[in-house]
Amino acid sequence: MELRTLRYFVAVAEELHFGRAAARLHMSQPPLSRAIKQLESDVGAALLHRSSAGVTLTAAGAALLDEARALLDQADRVRVRVATAAGATTLTVGFLGDSTDRGARRLAAAYRGRHPGVEVRVRETDLTDPTCGLRAGLVDVALTRGPFDEAGLTVHELRADPVGAVLRTDDPLARRDRLTLSDLAGRRWFRFPAGTDPLWQAYWNGGERREGPVVRGVQECVQAVLWNGTVGMAPLGHEMPEELAVVPVVDMAPSRVLVVWQEGDTNPLIRSLVGIATAAYRV
Repeated sequence: MELRTLRYFVAVAEELHFGRAAARLHMSQPPLSRAIKQLESDVGAALLHRSSAGVTLTAAGAALLDEARALLDQADRVRVRVATAAGATTLTVGFLGDSTDRGARRLAAAYRGRHPGVEVRVRETDLTDPTCGLRAGLVDVALTRGPFDEAGLTVHELRADPVGAVLRTDDPLARRDRLTLSDLAGRRWFRFPAGTDPLWQAYWNGGERREGPVVRGVQECVQAVLWNGTVGMAPLGHEMPEELAVVPVVDMAPSRVLVVWQEGDTNPLIRSLVGIATAAYRV
């Protein structure tokens, strides 16, 4: 069994869907299906129950999943040990705006436990650069949110968070259970500076051109709402001052939490971080 095929199997087993697994692996579905069928032939057992709704693991598949994870984990450890012996002992990670996400804290603990000899340097950036300095070569890998121009980058989704409108608690809309973008039409929104990635700007402005204050950081957004009643947007679950409420916006796509690195970068420290992050952000 090749490690690559085991990675394919783990992705399918965790996603329980060939389409989602293929997207996660950045490949098309037919070669993924062929690889899993070949793996089943190699081990001499059916690993998945397939249906129109997706897939479920057989008893053999559940057993292989445990072993495959252990083998892949060991392979990552070997790569990192070799890399550190060759002098690759630091990894610079970029975070967008707020590095207090529980997934990020779990990732830090797990990565530290797995690779105690690796020094991880953290660079936190403001909301004007969703790649967290990756394009500028300031970081090796970024933990961020989409969408943005992904040209030349490898992007792996860790989670998708529903979003809501950030409003003062004395705002009449703050008493609603849910909102639509049309409910917020005509309101002042925060905006990002000129030159900010247009896909990023459009997402956080609900796909429309808005009027309102220009901000660069999370706290500037919060203060714009507190002082001026500006409409902000935030993923649900983020801690806010008690004077603010976050009301779900039901017709806005979820905010994708991503780990991103330069296309073609084979640094094993990055590969290991991606694998650990995938588990840490799913809890």
